[in-house]
Amino acid sequence: MAHMLDDYAVMSPLRYKNNWLKVAIVTFGLLVGVSSNSPLVPFLIAICMSFATIYFGKIPVSFYLKILVAPAGFVLVSAVIIAFFFGEGAKLFSFNLFDFTLGVSSAGLNMALLVLARTLGGMSCLFFLSLTTPMIELFSVLKATKLPDSFIEVSMMMYRYIFVFLEVAIAVQYAQSVRLGYKDFKTSFRSMVMLSSNLFIRSWEQGEKIYISMNSRCYDGKLIMLDEKRPLKKPELILTMAYFVLIILVFYFSRGISVF
Repeated sequence: MAHMLDDYAVMSPLRYKNNWLKVAIVTFGLLVGVSSNSPLVPFLIAICMSFATIYFGKIPVSFYLKILVAPAGFVLVSAVIIAFFFGEGAKLFSFNLFDFTLGVSSAGLNMALLVLARTLGGMSCLFFLSLTTPMIELFSVLKATKLPDSFIEVSMMMYRYIFVFLEVAIAVQYAQSVRLGYKDFKTSFRSMVMLSSNLFIRSWEQGEKIYISMNSRCYDGKLIMLDEKRPLKKPELILTMAYFVLIILVFYFSRGISVF
């Protein structure tokens, strides 16, 4: 609970940069990465975004790699499956498993590599935004885009109380553990049921408290959020434009290029 993404975002030097510029960088990276037919572009985006997050955002390398491991491991498994079961043409290598031939073709390997690159590029873009911009400021950006106020306010409350109920769940689970609530499967199942029911009751009670407290403060259906003005600076614009030009050039010259 001591090292949430918002904690690093609040402490990051990039927090004080223009939020619209960061959103534009991330949106550009996501769109170009998904549109590219070559894995070189999303891999380059992943490298640039990771470097910006660690170097400019001052995010510890160990923490960044830690949050990257879980989704990267999942996509690696998916890439292996794609390499073996998708793609046609001559096999680069094959082997027999229980009288069934498994092999990897060049088309399947290129597809797997492209999926892997796109996923890493997209994750690095989202990590850049989440580790350098507090969620409350992202909600301010969403509000400025004229999205419905009810959607933004419900999203804000959901995000806020995820951590409240997570803290309650950890406290209850710890109390159950010290009372041997997870000593065997039957006891563990019973403890999990009690934990779930307790969280449901707590969430219901918390919802009632929020409703009463907001009405007592003359809530009229709109939450006012502070949107701090941060003007764009010339070095930021130059660096961003250089990044855009580099990605576009690689995107153009890598069209139709296959690794295998």
